[in-house]
Amino acid sequence: MGPPLLALAAHSGGSCSLRIKSLAKINLDLRVLAKREDGFHNLRTVFQTISLADTIHIQYEPARKTEITLAEDLAIPNNLILSAAKAVMGAMKIHARIQFTLKKKIPMGGGLGGGSSNAASILLALPVLAGRTLPLATLLEIGAALGSDVPFFLTGGTAMAMDRGTEIYDLPDIAEEPVLLVSPGVHVSTGPAYSALGRSLTFTPLSSSINSFQAFVRALGDGRSAMAASPFSANDFETVVFKQYPQLRKIARRLRSLGGARMTGSGSTVFALFSSKDERAHVKRILDGDRVFEGCKIMEAELVSRRSYQRMWRRQLREHLNPNEVLWPPRSRYAQ
Repeated sequence: MGPPLLALAAHSGGSCSLRIKSLAKINLDLRVLAKREDGFHNLRTVFQTISLADTIHIQYEPARKTEITLAEDLAIPNNLILSAAKAVMGAMKIHARIQFTLKKKIPMGGGLGGGSSNAASILLALPVLAGRTLPLATLLEIGAALGSDVPFFLTGGTAMAMDRGTEIYDLPDIAEEPVLLVSPGVHVSTGPAYSALGRSLTFTPLSSSINSFQAFVRALGDGRSAMAASPFSANDFETVVFKQYPQLRKIARRLRSLGGARMTGSGSTVFALFSSKDERAHVKRILDGDRVFEGCKIMEAELVSRRSYQRMWRRQLREHLNPNEVLWPPRSRYAQ
């Protein structure tokens, strides 16, 4: 049988549509090293995709001139979806009329990487709809130019990141453990958070920080469990951000009294890992009646392995892929 008519439209000059999930991430561990000459900071971190997701609807139609529009729940200045679409269309050297609709579930400014994930989703989806092939190296280069977290979302799962967060090294998949996310609605500005850390160009990383990061990565690999490795974890931003926002300290302290917690990114979301959904449900019931969490958004999610992440993407793009597609990034069935 030939390809479905809807899928064939992208190749034959007609329009097609696609609905995709764009997953969030948490930082299982985060260390900030010296400031770089380009103004960024060198990092050591472990990224992890989670099931909390935005939804993006794409309407794609080949055209003589590229026109890109975006409708969204909230007006987000300098939305990375538009930047990613322009960049990838330029790299493919083609034109199209593209309409995006974004439905947000990932809180903004919470350290969950929603904007970066949205951008990476566009980099993965548009070449497939356009019937073009861009190698992963090209997508990684485009992603790094868009934002430090974008390259990670091109592969997902569990990964160690170095440099300013764009040098990605895949780690073995770990258990897809339940997680509880607490978003207080506080927007932590990343720039001041970095400034408060006081990491200068001449800052010498503390050997104890590097050693404990290495211990965390080893524990994660040995046990294949973020929860089991959590006693070794840290987030350098917690020291300064908790001083700036006492509410976050109270949230983290309360969660830790119930079994453990960590802030993701430069904040403001705090998360806790659990060995079972029943344990998570028990803690959530406690939080729902706790005044410390009044006004907070409490969200349930699971860790998402690289295997599950890439399977999700192949499922989302299946109308436009060869049935036994195994390449990564997914290759359009119309690619020349």
